[in-house]
This record gives sequence, C-alpha cells and structure tokens, in this order.
Amino acid sequence: MDESQNALYVVATPIGNLGDITLRALETLRGADMIACEDTRHAQALFAHHGIDAQAMPLHEHNEAAASVRLVEALRAGRRVALISDAGTPGISDPGARACAAARAAGFRVVPLPGPNAAITALSAAGLPDAHFLFIGFLPPKPTARRHEIESLKGVPAALVFYEAPHRIEETVADLAALLEPERTLAVARELTKLFEQIAVMPLADGPAWLAADDNHRRGEFVLVVSSPPPRVGIDAETERVLKVLLDELPVKQAAKLAATITGSAKNALYERALQLKDG
Repeated sequence: MDESQNALYVVATPIGNLGDITLRALETLRGADMIACEDTRHAQALFAHHGIDAQAMPLHEHNEAAASVRLVEALRAGRRVALISDAGTPGISDPGARACAAARAAGFRVVPLPGPNAAITALSAAGLPDAHFLFIGFLPPKPTARRHEIESLKGVPAALVFYEAPHRIEETVADLAALLEPERTLAVARELTKLFEQIAVMPLADGPAWLAADDNHRRGEFVLVVSSPPPRVGIDAETERVLKVLLDELPVKQAAKLAATITGSAKNALYERALQLKDG
C-alpha cells in the first residue's frame, strides 16, 4: 500500500480456497491500519493464514451507513483503510457500495483491487456459448416475488447468473425450470474453489431431478447460470399483426427490421413473411 495515497482500498478476497488471493491484495491488507470486514470473526481465518495484523471493523448490511461514517473518519485521520467482504468482491451481492460512495463523497479516492468473484468463476467453467450475460445475484426469497422476477427476465437475450443459498436452491431451480424454456441449459456451480466443488451442466428441465438425486447436490453455496432464450421459430399472431401495420407505412425491409426490434422475433423470418404478405 502506498502510504502517500490516502484512499479506500476495495480488496477482493478468496471465495473458498485461501490461496486465491493476489500479491497486491496481500500487500494492501498487511499494510492497512484498519480493515472493514463483513464479519470480523470470519475474516480472522484469512488474516491468520496470511499473517495480516490490522484493526478489524465490522461493516455489514445492517450497519453499513453508520460504519461508513466511521470509515471516513479514519480516512480523515490519515489511517490506511481497506474494505473486504466475507468472500469475493465487495459490493457484488455483498456490502460495500455505500462505503465506497461515502468515501468518494468525502473527497477520497476509491481504489479497487480485482480478484475472485463467484459469478465470473462459474461463467468461466460453464462452457455456454452466450456472448452476453446478466448478473442477477439473489432472487427474492418469497415465491410470488421470485416468480415475478423470473418472468420479467424471460426475454433477456443473455445468459442469466444467479446466487442461491442451500435452503432455497430447490425452490429456485424448480421455478426457473417451470417458467423459462425447458431447452435452455443450466449450469449448477456449488462450493466453488472448495474441497467439494462441483459444476454440473444439464438441460434446465432436468435441474429439479438432479438436485433430488443426491443430498450432496443441495449442499453449499450456489451459482446458477441459465443460457439465453432459444431463437424464436415461426411468427405468432401478435407479431404478424405488428408486421402488417408496419407494412402499410414502410417498405418490406424496413418493416421487417422494425418488427423484429419490437417483437424480438427473427428478422429473416419476418422479412420472408413480409414478402409473402406483399405478394398476397
């Protein structure tokens, strides 16, 4: 850590294997006067393993506003301050965003140190061909709200990445399988970088049965990756209605392109149908 630079250092830490930490992260944590931790007791295992000796301050979802004030006071006093979460990158489905905003508002730099992240780790091994992904994090715990959110994601043209806890994994996978297209691919990544790490890839429709087949399949912390929607085949009645309206005002090519944008249907299929309608 450069002592001449008074800043809040946001440090990514291992998601399981304690060896998954960068040299820069170790240098920063060892040089810190204060480390804001999601759980100070949990952090002690990391500190002991890597010889880190700094004052630990709790900063979690229930005290982040008050803890951020204390953090800024430490920065103003010239102390070297780092921020970590229990695992992975702070602020990504973990506390940290308010602390970063408070430090920046007080005039201090916020310096991110890249490192482990469960979502990216799962994506890197899932083997899905999708060019884009959307990180969702944890879905709502209540069934109605969870299903509503899944429905709202159905048309997103990207892989969907979720986090889930073991006590809700069966409900969440069942809802994903029921509400999304069964031909999508599901990657279940559990206990990433830990002793019992497992990454299983299957048709989404098979997800509930895979979980039910073995008690161990339902243990640990989960990342779920669901592939993007399958391409639409054919043109439904509403899409054809939109295409006909546009054809009344536009040339075939423009009408097909705009209809594809509005409905999400394949442009080539709409162009072919537009030609048929014109000829008819």
